[in-house]
Amino acid sequence: MRAFIFPGQGSQAVGMGAALADASAVAREVFGEVDEALSQNLRRLMAEGPADELTLTENAQPAIMANAIATLRVLVHEGGVTLAEKADYVAGHSLGEYSALCAAEALDLSTTARLLKLRGRAMQAAVPVGEGAMAALLGADVEKAQVIAGAAVDSILAEGGAELVCTVANDNDPSQVVISGHRVAVERAVALAKEMGAKRAVLLPVSAPFHCPLMEDAARAMEAALADADLRAPLVPVFANVDAAAVADPGAIRALLVEQVTGRVRWRESVLAMVAAGVTEFVEFGGKVLSPMVKRIAPDAEAISVVSMDDIEALLKRM
Repeated sequence: MRAFIFPGQGSQAVGMGAALADASAVAREVFGEVDEALSQNLRRLMAEGPADELTLTENAQPAIMANAIATLRVLVHEGGVTLAEKADYVAGHSLGEYSALCAAEALDLSTTARLLKLRGRAMQAAVPVGEGAMAALLGADVEKAQVIAGAAVDSILAEGGAELVCTVANDNDPSQVVISGHRVAVERAVALAKEMGAKRAVLLPVSAPFHCPLMEDAARAMEAALADADLRAPLVPVFANVDAAAVADPGAIRALLVEQVTGRVRWRESVLAMVAAGVTEFVEFGGKVLSPMVKRIAPDAEAISVVSMDDIEALLKRM
């Protein structure tokens, strides 16, 4: 069995999609439709930068989705295949869940682009710049990361400080967990991490504390937007981030997407659940981020990254 998977924020880079667009009219059509939906020349920003503008959450999220969907649609066009024929499940990391739903035709491309533009703006606006932060704890599993986050909050309280948010945001793989919350608390967790058993802790260059309770205003904005969106049952079930379980009911998908804004990305658990469901091959579209995670989570699984025309041709030979 096979799962198609889609990367999240952080996989953007200047030049993304340019070679694919040069080689394929199908890819150019995807980028053109996204540009039209957003009334923005996102394709040029992706191809030429500047990097700081591309990295802005409201640009990075639709750009990463567009690149992934373009890659998938070139595969479909070049190989004469369909997602329903070649994939048993889809899944994505954070914003990648929207890419997965678009790939499985639960959302159309223009709607997905507009939702992600709004999602990026809402997440950025939810917390004033400088008040939130995220950090990667390397060499720490999710249980250890939660203990470290809790110790940071408790130590600030013990000093007479306010009760702050610091919690696990992304359970990426057995050796990489991301925490999120108030900057003061996250910085305290980074300072405590090594003595509490993590190999290393690194503050991430992000503009907001994603996937934690501080994103509540963004969750409400997405709830309103998703209520009006035309969301259909996907061609194949999607493994949702927040509960690491397969879902196909549109109402349930809407609720899970809202919950995802403040909830933990359970990527490690999602991969394990897909393996338990029979998946032996994972194909990542538009990035090379999730495939290494999959190998660390499930070493016996096949994990393939598809970014270029050569990658697409190699995948078609495997299918």
